[in-house]
Amino acid sequence: MKLAAITGMFCIAVTAVAATWHLKKSERKNGTGDEIIYHIFQRSFFDSNGDEHGDLNGIRQKLDYLQELGFTSVLCTPLYESIYYHNYFAIDFQKIDPKYGTLQDYLVLIKELHKRGMKFYMDMETQYVTEDSKWWKDAYGNPKSSYTDYILWDDHENKKPSTIVSGLTELKGYDGVTHKITTANLNSEKSKAYNDKLFSYWLDPNHDGKFDDGVDGFRIDHMMDNLDNKGALPHLFDTFWNPLFAKLRAINPKIKIVAEQANWFSLGLDYLDKGGVDEVFGIRLAYAIRLFRKDLFMANADSTLTMNPPGKQQIVFIENHDMSRYSSAVSGDIRKLKIGCALNLLMGGTPAIYYGQELGMTGASQNFGPTDANEIPERQAFDWYANAQGKGMAYWYKQKGEHKDQFNDDKPNDGISLEEERKDTNSLFNYYKAMIRLRRSNSAITKGTYKTVDNDNDKVFSFIRRDREKAVVVVVNLSDKDQVAKVDVPGLVGKKVSVFLGKDMPVVSEGKLNLSLAAYGIGAWVVE
Repeated sequence: MKLAAITGMFCIAVTAVAATWHLKKSERKNGTGDEIIYHIFQRSFFDSNGDEHGDLNGIRQKLDYLQELGFTSVLCTPLYESIYYHNYFAIDFQKIDPKYGTLQDYLVLIKELHKRGMKFYMDMETQYVTEDSKWWKDAYGNPKSSYTDYILWDDHENKKPSTIVSGLTELKGYDGVTHKITTANLNSEKSKAYNDKLFSYWLDPNHDGKFDDGVDGFRIDHMMDNLDNKGALPHLFDTFWNPLFAKLRAINPKIKIVAEQANWFSLGLDYLDKGGVDEVFGIRLAYAIRLFRKDLFMANADSTLTMNPPGKQQIVFIENHDMSRYSSAVSGDIRKLKIGCALNLLMGGTPAIYYGQELGMTGASQNFGPTDANEIPERQAFDWYANAQGKGMAYWYKQKGEHKDQFNDDKPNDGISLEEERKDTNSLFNYYKAMIRLRRSNSAITKGTYKTVDNDNDKVFSFIRRDREKAVVVVVNLSDKDQVAKVDVPGLVGKKVSVFLGKDMPVVSEGKLNLSLAAYGIGAWVVE
């Protein structure tokens, strides 16, 4: 969830912590195996019934596409009923948004994913509700309501529901309609019991203990220890989140909890240490990759990939539903797009790809005023067809709203569609497909440790991934001019070097790889 643009992201220089070259029993692993997450804003993905809203059956119909590319997991934005198009700020956490389909449609999708050996992550944000919820309707002005304890009130008469993030009391939707929003009282016993039951239900909807119809993980949106830093709900790690996660793990020990750290400046290490979660998002690294500055690459890669507690990871990504598209950030430069792809998949952690990222879809946040329409450009329809028209196109945002004619990144015959890119062997789509296949071919990439390695060129960034069997050295030219570099690879003497990515072999001399890279070029070599 994002209600305002995040600025000043790169006042974030951190002390780089280097990993050691040799593996030890106590060494932390940075890889998580072959998992690659496909992050879907489902309202914009594929429409199965002709109403221009992407839906659950649309995702199910495109699972062949996801597996063709090599994705193993699906992460959706919230599915529950809300008056907002993004489904944050719920009406009813227990009801699937009717535009997405029915509960049965949902269960069929989950079972089909599991039949294919794929996983599903559900996005949850139970910290807030709107005035449309039964909690609000029954408890407003009625302190004796059975739902009074579900909402955080700033008075004793239930006339002042507490504010949400940034002190907001309401939010204008893209359709021009404003609704009031308030904070749920996460520390009331009734609220805790409700969340225990709600989350547990999605783990095993039919209560048979088999989990074939249940989620494999939860993404916790806007998770905080002191919610919105108001002091009204402090110490939530201890009083709410850890007890909830413990109950979920008692039901299914394999469940994975992923937290979006509310403070995007944070590495999220406190969530991993004290918040009971398995993974957080490498947000600082995502922004660093957009700026093509070696100092930011080094600082943020080292901190993101080497400082996590044992057994904990970061989700490595370059775009999501709260950020301008990576392609817009790099002005559509195909060379930078391919570098973004390679770094997303080769650096470490658990990689996540946002729907349409593999096509180079564009879209940047707008400033239409205080409205959730500002982020629609980042969440536009997946471009299936060259002419931007056809079965499944999810143009829900062009149906209504004062800004409906201003969302037009999906231009016909612009080269950014699946239909066009399939045919082009040099397309970004085919590069993603090849890079995922390449990633999965080497255990040093899927399971190895990360370490930044030195070179003698300020325009060149280099790192190494290593497991017990082999190592892969990756080198990136961050400039628009050809560059040469000497990359210092510890333990290189006497090792065999072969090409992993690219065409050219470096000259190996005195423990260094002497190489040249074209403008915005990337190469990788196996050392064994």
